[in-house]
Amino acid sequence: MTKSFSTLVLALTASVCLAQKEVVLTNHAADKKVEVTIDGKPFTAYFYPGPDVLKKAVLYPLRTVNGTDITRGWPINPRPGERVDHPHHVGMWLNYEDANGHDFWNNSLSVNHAKNTYGTIVHTGIKSIKSGKKQGELTVTADWLDKNGGLMLTETTTYVFKGDDQTRTVDRITTLTAKTDVTFKDVKDGFFAIRVARELEHPSDKPEVFTDASGIATKVPVMNNAGVTGSYRNSEGVEGEAVWSKRAKWCNLRGKMGNETVNLVIIDHPKNVGYPTYWHARGYGLFAANPLGQKIFSNGAEELNLKLKKGESTTFRYRTVIASESLSDAQINTITADFAKTK
Repeated sequence: MTKSFSTLVLALTASVCLAQKEVVLTNHAADKKVEVTIDGKPFTAYFYPGPDVLKKAVLYPLRTVNGTDITRGWPINPRPGERVDHPHHVGMWLNYEDANGHDFWNNSLSVNHAKNTYGTIVHTGIKSIKSGKKQGELTVTADWLDKNGGLMLTETTTYVFKGDDQTRTVDRITTLTAKTDVTFKDVKDGFFAIRVARELEHPSDKPEVFTDASGIATKVPVMNNAGVTGSYRNSEGVEGEAVWSKRAKWCNLRGKMGNETVNLVIIDHPKNVGYPTYWHARGYGLFAANPLGQKIFSNGAEELNLKLKKGESTTFRYRTVIASESLSDAQINTITADFAKTK
């Protein structure tokens, strides 16, 4: 076999392996969710049960091509051995700790609403659902409400779902429009986030304290690290928990779930405010990009208080890739360059 013919065969093989699969979106209005299947397999669901259950809509759960759930089950569907901290960490979501003094990030049914000023994000509608041979799209709307139910921001979000033989991809494009003057104060907790399964956490080698949904603190001398294999790496080559408070174009959480290699990558977009984002990525399972909280991450060297006048809008774009294989920096850089072309 000649070298040129061999190269052609490899290229054709790769193109077949990476062919995009059919994506089907199904609206289950009674259950308040839109299910997403790729190549006939369950992938995720847009879940909008309302503020009596969750204080924002989420994508939950998220699965690999093999059906492995890479998101934490608790508090919706608890699994043995999971942490039961931070009940507001559910699936994939986007919100913020301080918009006009209202905390959207920490709001849940488990907090005392009399002690702090919490805001709520309420799903208001499904604008469009599109299934397709190579991708599916879902566009939804929501209202960001203050503690008295006053409208602060309207949200329009489009999710783009894709998949091939090895990967699942979600693009989230969210436009926020101010209905009154809004200031996103520079704080730590935000913005675009996923809470991952126990297996993708960093192994913990020190005593910790976790608080459950009832506010009861449990002291854990050392966590059981059996099957816990997570490790971060960002676009600048920073490894492990050191990615926290670092700017980067992307961050990759690598690990094993059973016999399956998993790479979970979140990619920032050049048009986003604060690009390249700071990463609020924690070893205990919170994987978040926060472009708006610069002061704490830069140790006071930078500060960003994003202000929107009434009627002004800003758009945030993030790509998430779930791969059942190891992804090299070069591969992720190629995906990142492709995502940068998104308007």
